[in-house]
Amino acid sequence: MTEMPRIGSGEPIPPLPRAGESFQAISLSKVFHSDNVIIKAVDNVSFRIERGERLGILGGNGAGKSTLIKILSGVMTPTSGAIRSDLTVSWPLALGGGFFEGHLNGYDNIRFVARLYKRPYQDILDYVSWFSELTRKQLQTPVRFFSSGMTMRLAFALSLSIDFDVVLIDEVLVVGDRRIQQRCLDEVFTKRPDRSVILAVHNSDTVQEYCDRALVMKSGRGRLFEDLALAAKIYSTL
Repeated sequence: MTEMPRIGSGEPIPPLPRAGESFQAISLSKVFHSDNVIIKAVDNVSFRIERGERLGILGGNGAGKSTLIKILSGVMTPTSGAIRSDLTVSWPLALGGGFFEGHLNGYDNIRFVARLYKRPYQDILDYVSWFSELTRKQLQTPVRFFSSGMTMRLAFALSLSIDFDVVLIDEVLVVGDRRIQQRCLDEVFTKRPDRSVILAVHNSDTVQEYCDRALVMKSGRGRLFEDLALAAKIYSTL
């Protein structure tokens, strides 16, 4: 089990009961200081998902969804709290497609990820080319010249090619045409039923259709719901 230790002072975090493979966020908080103002982007958020579960995170702009996704992926360190996981976790698939080296072309980025995760380059390339539908000419182009849709198709394809246990998605599904969006949804939610997904979106309909539970966030705080219709109703009033 990998663990992100608590940072700063405070009481140690007690172990939670375990039942099989799971991903746990325990009392996560992230505090920013700006011009003598304290901003709690994430405020004491906890949840647990088992293998194959899908959690939807609902919240408006500034609710803390993206910050939480970054913490869950390890891109950002929490001010306090811990993550405990028996499962491998993807990088955050977000609108920025942020992990790419912009001066490298598509092929070089694929080669870098294949080496980083010790996967056969040709296998990764074949899958990425098929799923992203990017042409040879496009993959020879530096990623900084990609459109947002091309960047996210490449990021999505690379993430799925590594076959992580938990896929983190932050508003990616709004990118591209309807056909590409549906292909992404089918690949994640239909073809990989044993994969866990944590999906941060504005659209409650997507959460109700594809997720098992919902975490509704406002001003950094989060509340878990088993009843997705109730979660959508409460989210609509925020």
